[in-house]
Amino acid sequence: MPGKLRVRLRKSPISYTAQARGTVRALGLHRLHETVEVPDNPATRGMVRAVRFLVEVEELPETVEPARRPRRRAAASPAASSVPATEEEQA
Repeated sequence: MPGKLRVRLRKSPISYTAQARGTVRALGLHRLHETVEVPDNPATRGMVRAVRFLVEVEELPETVEPARRPRRRAAASPAASSVPATEEEQA
């Protein structure tokens, strides 16, 4: 069940119970017609089901992120460290 859900608040929770209002806020919805993307897991599915009369839900497919390559460090130049110091630098 990985992926995301796109949840949109389509109806005001003002005249509903405090529990329904709290669930809407916990989903991250604050204004009418606001849309948020939440992780698709049993907890958020239960929250959406509890306020299904206030929201619209759309399932988003799981996106595969490209693998990140490790950064390469710039190696210290061995030629720079073996250069003898000039007379001015030694003084």
